[in-house]
Amino acid sequence: MAKLCTALQEKPAFCRFCPEVYIGEKGHLIQTCCGFKHCGKNRVHEWIVGGLKDVLVPVEAFHLKHMFQDIIKHHQRFDFERVPAVVELCWQAGANDGNHLNWNSESDCLGVDGVESLSPDELILVASGTLRAWEMFRDGVEKLLMVYRAEVCKHCSEVHIGPSGHKARLCGVFKYESWQGTHFWRKANMDDLVPPKTVWRRRPQDPQVLLNEGRGFYGHTAAVVELCTQAGAIAPPKYHCMMKLQGVSTTLGDQRLFHPNAQMYMSVDSKVIEPSRSSPGLPDHRCV
Repeated sequence: MAKLCTALQEKPAFCRFCPEVYIGEKGHLIQTCCGFKHCGKNRVHEWIVGGLKDVLVPVEAFHLKHMFQDIIKHHQRFDFERVPAVVELCWQAGANDGNHLNWNSESDCLGVDGVESLSPDELILVASGTLRAWEMFRDGVEKLLMVYRAEVCKHCSEVHIGPSGHKARLCGVFKYESWQGTHFWRKANMDDLVPPKTVWRRRPQDPQVLLNEGRGFYGHTAAVVELCTQAGAIAPPKYHCMMKLQGVSTTLGDQRLFHPNAQMYMSVDSKVIEPSRSSPGLPDHRCV
């Protein structure tokens, strides 16, 4: 947690009206905002400064006294503590939970001193360590889920750690209000307990501010991965396809699409692709 707070020198931008997050100071111009209370769609985001909880999405669950206790009824929902779902999973796997109720993500960030005095090389080490910890964290949760059961609601993000769900009527999907907020449970996976929080990412061949017209060309990645790569870490190969590292970029100034490796130009108005003869990896033909 402390390493991730240190890497947060690259402040994430958080939309005022929707859950969209962007790692960067200025945000982007991609029109994916649904507006206040979902009153619109395809709007430009209004960005404010984000924080740790925007990158690591908190997922909470009821803390059970033991794994096979009676199912929690609706009137008992205030009798049980709400703790991070991963903490509850680790406790049921046998971890010591002596301090789990004192866990606070904001206070952890306040305890990180000397962040501004880190050199670029030190920041790269912190980012690389954070990325390794993130991968180990997700791998560990995935292994625990192979042994210990966790449930997630089909219609909302409510998570329950245990062999069966609870009966607290907290489901907030309004079109199912005839069910009186009853959850419909399915088996949870790693992304339900540790959401990757996918964000848009800007590559070197992209414009300084991502534009809505090029949304089909930009890459994505998990917010933590993007945060660490901007701080100097190298992303694992499994993210490269999603990040579109060598993908085509759009430049609206001259209405051309540019491929950084092959130096291939394609006119947006016409349908002719002219590959460069200096690029042996591309076939020497034209597609009309």
